[in-house]
Amino acid sequence: MSIVDWFVLIITLLAVITYGVYKSKSEKTLDGYFKSSNSMSWFLILLSIMGTQASAITFLSAPGQAYTDGMRFVQYYFGLPLAMVVLCVTFIPIYHKLKVYTAYEFLEQRFDLKTRALASVLFLIQRALSTGISIYAPSIILSSLLGWNIYYTNLVMGGFLIIYTVSGGTKAVTYTQMQQLLIVFIGMFLAGYMVVHMLPPNVSFSDALHVAGKMGKLNVIETKINVTDSHWWKDKYNIWSGLVGGFFLALSYFGTDQSQVGRYLTAKNTKESRIGLLMNGLVKVPMQFLILMVGSLVFVFYMFYQSPVFFNQKEVEKVLATDYKTSFVSLQVKNDSLNSIKQTQTHKLVDAIHQKNESQIRNTQASLKEIEKQTKTIRADAVAIMKKADKTADTNDTNYIFLYFVVQNLPRGLIGLLIAMIFLAAWGSIAAALNSLASTTVIDLYKRMWVKEQTETHYFKASRWFTFGWGLFCIATAMFASKLGSLIEAVNVLGSLFYGTILGIFLVAFYMKKIGGKAVFYAAITTEVFVIAIYISDIISFLWLNVIGCLLVMGVAFVLQKVLVKPTAK
Repeated sequence: MSIVDWFVLIITLLAVITYGVYKSKSEKTLDGYFKSSNSMSWFLILLSIMGTQASAITFLSAPGQAYTDGMRFVQYYFGLPLAMVVLCVTFIPIYHKLKVYTAYEFLEQRFDLKTRALASVLFLIQRALSTGISIYAPSIILSSLLGWNIYYTNLVMGGFLIIYTVSGGTKAVTYTQMQQLLIVFIGMFLAGYMVVHMLPPNVSFSDALHVAGKMGKLNVIETKINVTDSHWWKDKYNIWSGLVGGFFLALSYFGTDQSQVGRYLTAKNTKESRIGLLMNGLVKVPMQFLILMVGSLVFVFYMFYQSPVFFNQKEVEKVLATDYKTSFVSLQVKNDSLNSIKQTQTHKLVDAIHQKNESQIRNTQASLKEIEKQTKTIRADAVAIMKKADKTADTNDTNYIFLYFVVQNLPRGLIGLLIAMIFLAAWGSIAAALNSLASTTVIDLYKRMWVKEQTETHYFKASRWFTFGWGLFCIATAMFASKLGSLIEAVNVLGSLFYGTILGIFLVAFYMKKIGGKAVFYAAITTEVFVIAIYISDIISFLWLNVIGCLLVMGVAFVLQKVLVKPTAK
């Protein structure tokens, strides 16, 4: 990056962090540190919820996901609006009425302490591992820009986050997320604009969308489902997995995950929480649609210009420094040659679209798809060489596609802004996650079970120490995240391993009044083991794990209650 880019990046980051810490400097109590003293309006709730979701993974990995697999990932969010309605009717009134710090406090009142502790622990495991992955995402950027080892960049990113979150608490997170989202939206808009602006003069935005559609990158809705095909259940993104599996995942994420529940518990009242959640349901799907569209447009951009055989240039440099250099360079030459042919054919496709020549469109489309197939073969050969050169090489470059485009093509100043955007998105979501990990640990375990009846000051200081400790744990987790492929998918897979079980516990609490704590406790443990076994066997798409986990907890708890409760003598 240029000096201008570094200046824009550093000034933007410092300004946002300083503002957030300044707005929260007076918070010295648990209520202020975790709930912002219930002072937030629905608009801040909305921004905080969106900021917690919109991590660096969203803006770094989602465009790459669309580049490689099209836009069908957006179906993952189709169940979200309906989940928001259910939450507003059922979850929010109870949480506000009980004045809880965490969602899991309710479970002790409904069941018992061990059920509360179990749900808390399941959340802590899932959220801590996911947060580690989220720390890894912006570390990729530092590693690429500075040439640092990824382990050092994990330490730098995590260190900044720990300082920022420990010092500010929930209010710092909320207020900085407002600034972060503004910069993020500006950055993504500029990125999308620049993609289209840098296309050849005769190619309009409409032409770019037509080309993306012909290449299968605008596959927003997948309706062609053959239920007799055994692979249907393993299809990750179709209309049914999105609506049903996405609904259960969103219901658990927003209703039982403290990183989200903690956002709307800061609201002034129930009304403000409801409006914030409902607005999130309306905004999230279009936002994700537009982010994925940027990835599809980047794909079109590289149909007109040279694209690398592999986007992670750090791994490429490693191969070129080995005895496999000649073999790898020959593949790069073949890739460049195919790119030249692809460019010519893409121009022909645009001309055919302008002329509305359907026959020519079909012929050129078929030619381009064949070239794309050959390109994938060359890429697979390149990956095989990378593995031979270094068995530990990161051979999935989905997370580097958008970053490569930004660094290689955008003008000075804008690169710095977009890098700042990704950093800010990371910091907002990770800070909220660390805050939720600390609040759950202090409220549900430390204060309730380990160290009782201490002063407010003691628990406030403990909260900061637990935030620090979880930060260190998440940094350690980030060290192992390089082998997980698409980060946006990895985070959602990890959540699906636990969310169904946790949601099942809460739905039993809300709707199955005759079931007690002992039955739901053992049902949850049994279900979690079963869900993990299903995932390991790889027989079904991860989104369905949320449905299976939830329904299984409810069903097993119902049966166990019948077995555990002896019939009363007449």
